Amino acid sequence: MIDYKNHWDKVYSKNELNKLGWYEETPQPSLDLIKSCNLNKDAAILDVGSGATTLIKNLIHDSFSNILALDISQVALDRAKQLLTPDEAAKVKWIVDDVTNPENLNQQGSIDLWHDRTVLHFLIDENHQKAYLETLKKVVRKDGFVIIAVFSLEGAKKCSGLDVKNYDHQMIEEFLGKDFKLLNHFPYLYKMPSGDLRPYVYTLFKRTNP
Repeated sequence: MIDYKNHWDKVYSKNELNKLGWYEETPQPSLDLIKSCNLNKDAAILDVGSGATTLIKNLIHDSFSNILALDISQVALDRAKQLLTPDEAAKVKWIVDDVTNPENLNQQGSIDLWHDRTVLHFLIDENHQKAYLETLKKVVRKDGFVIIAVFSLEGAKKCSGLDVKNYDHQMIEEFLGKDFKLLNHFPYLYKMPSGDLRPYVYTLFKRTNP
């Protein structure tokens, strides 16, 4: 069994943030999808596997006031705070938790938007996938939105030394089930800090049933 917490603590302890293989200076695909949701500025936005993403800073600059950053690694979130000013960091709820076995997340109330870039594809165990989906269904309210971005079928088969599960939009649609309506999907060719290219698929869903 993979010790994900220990793995990601080590990754974020040893590497410069802007050299990580998933680092985005501007997370434009995610920002475009979030904008299309037309959320109120006080909407609860959960960034799953937040790591040291630049998405948080962009959301703050867009005047969103109810941002939750969740990661299994305390080290990752501590480093994420370093990307923000103290005032900005104070505006975010920082949650150290395992999305497949949450404790703290369950105390946060319902979520208007679930954003996951690259967590789901690391869950290669079927039980972990089911637990992820169970957590998602517990926290995303009816009429809430779900953004999931993962390695496409043409994408890498490993990342950060771990095996991944590759998807297309239909596989994600089947995974979420009939309670979620697919609103948008598109392929995206991400350029890593190293210059290598990584094919992704981005998806946006709306929850239609509680």
